[in-house]
Amino acid sequence: MKSIALFNVLDKVDSTNNYAMGKVHAGLAKSGMAWFATEQTLGKGQRGKNWESKPGENITMSVVFEPLRSFWPHPFLFNALITNTCRAFLSKLIDAEIKIKWPNDLYINDRKAGGILIENVYMGQSWNWAVVGVGINCNQLDFSEDIKNPVSLTTITGKKYDVVALAKDLHFLLVNTFNTSPQSTNASILSQYNEHLFRKNEKQRLRKENAVFETTIQEVSEFGQLLTIDSISRVFNFGEVDWVL
Repeated sequence: MKSIALFNVLDKVDSTNNYAMGKVHAGLAKSGMAWFATEQTLGKGQRGKNWESKPGENITMSVVFEPLRSFWPHPFLFNALITNTCRAFLSKLIDAEIKIKWPNDLYINDRKAGGILIENVYMGQSWNWAVVGVGINCNQLDFSEDIKNPVSLTTITGKKYDVVALAKDLHFLLVNTFNTSPQSTNASILSQYNEHLFRKNEKQRLRKENAVFETTIQEVSEFGQLLTIDSISRVFNFGEVDWVL
């Protein structure tokens, strides 16, 4: 029987998440498989936004997982595990402050270096698949004016990176972390996430519908809700507010 490659390099796709999802629905996916694209024509970001990446300059990759039952009651903790791992990966590459902007953006020195998009496949009550899309700015120096506060590894270090080699290293770390996750407790995953939460214990302006207000970021709950406080305690679900940066 022909072996299945866990890490696959594609020249050009619309979206690695779309490609990976196609493999899932065709029954051709195996937990831990990854697809890296040299070029994405329609990269996907959160809430229907596009993810811009110049060909050959960044990590644009999707990894598929079969989520463990321990994550089913609190899907956000799977998100937190993945985001923690990507943050840890960056921390080994550069000496800088790396934060997690709720729910799953990666910020270096207050500028956006990467993001994660997780799309799920359910069958009834069963969470069968998670397609984890990861975008990390590596060598890109010029960004669209529509992108707020972008930064890349090269911008910070002045070095050029082998993006395929980096993607392979990140893929290995993600799969290894996932495979050992039963040894972690939900509390430790969430604690690590909140330890590196962007603007934690700081005042931050948020926008809800047409209203902009200032509030202090406290933490994120096991359900993925952002908890803040000002004159009152507030709880926000994903998509309910936007950051004003």
